[in-house]
Amino acid sequence: MKKYIFTSESVTEGHPDKMCDKISDSILDAILDKDPMARVACETATTTGLVLVMGEITTNCYVDIPKIVRETVCEIGYTRAKYGFDCDTCSVLTAIDEQSKDIKAGVDHSLEDADEQGAGDQGMMFGFACNETEELMPYPIVAAHRLAAKLTEVRKNGTINYLRPDGKTQVSVEYEDDKPVRIDTIVIAAQHNPGISQDQIYSDIKKQVIEVVIACPAS
Repeated sequence: MKKYIFTSESVTEGHPDKMCDKISDSILDAILDKDPMARVACETATTTGLVLVMGEITTNCYVDIPKIVRETVCEIGYTRAKYGFDCDTCSVLTAIDEQSKDIKAGVDHSLEDADEQGAGDQGMMFGFACNETEELMPYPIVAAHRLAAKLTEVRKNGTINYLRPDGKTQVSVEYEDDKPVRIDTIVIAAQHNPGISQDQIYSDIKKQVIEVVIACPAS
């Protein structure tokens, strides 16, 4: 019988990587709402007290990028400097150009067919659907995503009111013959207010997050 452990992780919306993704997505949504034909290649970088939005955007509309950034950061929950970030006082820098003429020419018309739109970038991906979950994704990543979502939920609804926006979940699952049979380990890292004991954090997250999401908590 073939046995192995497979591990996946997820992060909450307050994690710097996810925050950057959400800011870029919010800018894209705002532009496409006004100009469905816009071309948006928007990237975001962040560090303590600073958000940098950069890339190439071609559009006939105007959106207030700094305002979108601050609203997004506020919705995530970074509203006080003591959290390590403050939506009202952080610096927001933009470095946006129009799409290059060479890329525009390739996108306007396909090389193979002048009547068809081309592509401005390329990539190679692989993957497959599986029947381990309703989402048709492997169980470890689905469980990690669900735990991260629950961690955000209990923070925002006040169930665990000392949590802060940043967090990460990791789930390790034992497989037998390529089928998940047992959760081996669950690790959750959560940003929190100072002065909260490790015992309280462990107890609250186990009860309000893990035991709600996972039917059989890890031993």
